[in-house]
Amino acid sequence: MSHAQTISQYQPMLHTIAYNLVRCKQDAEDIVQETFVRWLSIDQQNIDNTKAYLIRAVTNNCLNHLNSLRKKKEECLDNMAEIIKHFKETNLAHLDLDIDLAAAFKVLHTKLEPLERAVYLLKEVFDFDYEDLQETLDKKKEHCRQLLCRAKKKLSEETSRINFELPDTSKLMESFRNACHFGNASDLVHELKKDIAAAISKKF
Repeated sequence: MSHAQTISQYQPMLHTIAYNLVRCKQDAEDIVQETFVRWLSIDQQNIDNTKAYLIRAVTNNCLNHLNSLRKKKEECLDNMAEIIKHFKETNLAHLDLDIDLAAAFKVLHTKLEPLERAVYLLKEVFDFDYEDLQETLDKKKEHCRQLLCRAKKKLSEETSRINFELPDTSKLMESFRNACHFGNASDLVHELKKDIAAAISKKF
């Protein structure tokens, strides 16, 4: 069996295994592709059972991927704990934090459209993958990628001249704080959807 035939035969099965382990279509596809690349780089004569080898390799790669994600989450939690500890120990530090947060939201509101803002916050701050964004915002993954790219481009432009009146973002900021502190972005998603719906209604 040729390499192309082997890949064609086992790819669907390996993708199913990977997806069941990592629960993310894009990550599963990347892991399967990486497994085949490594398989092609080794001496095939040293492999007694190609199917068993590929299944074991994909499984190990998935476990390594999950372990890496767990370590990243632990590091984020540790960093968050240090930041919270620092602000608790610093007198009136929350006032500066609120000022910085208000300024950040002012930029987000004046430079980004509601959909761009939602994609940017959920992807960049809370690490939503494109599958989650597609399900949450009911937009195709490619559209979400374009929105994120557009948002980053707008935010990289000069912001020093922005001097608009800050809209009422108290509910959005509060849900943002809760999402950061408690790790639950459901309230933030709700506020972002309301923001998007309000923008759409203004067009009609």
